[in-house]
Amino acid sequence: MSFYLPLAIVVVSNTVYQICCKSVPDGMDPFASLTVTYLVAALASGAALLLTHRGVAAQEYAKLNWAPIVLGIVIVGLEVGFIFAYKAGWQVSTLSVTQGALLAVVLLVVGALAYHEPITLKKIAGVAACIGGLMLLNT
Repeated sequence: MSFYLPLAIVVVSNTVYQICCKSVPDGMDPFASLTVTYLVAALASGAALLLTHRGVAAQEYAKLNWAPIVLGIVIVGLEVGFIFAYKAGWQVSTLSVTQGALLAVVLLVVGALAYHEPITLKKIAGVAACIGGLMLLNT
């Protein structure tokens, strides 16, 4: 798989994701929407697993640790947070950029503390640029 293909998948998927979150009907409870979302996601993931691991899917489940379980819980928070934010009036053009910039700052610290990733002058300049961009974007 190429270096850029996963990035393209993330960008295209995140674009459609934001459109879908913004398009959840106003009168619909976000948790009802997420129930359908995760049923479809479970079926799609299961089908992809069967197609890519012909007959050895059970071996993959034997590798399970805490991360996929916590990820499932955290994804619900992520999804419902976006849906609630759009219902509260956030615009598609600003919400994702705002959360992305704030996330970059938080992950810079997490990377340094948990994974011993260096905090360089370039990264600090990037954080400053993110904060400056947020000021311009949200004024």
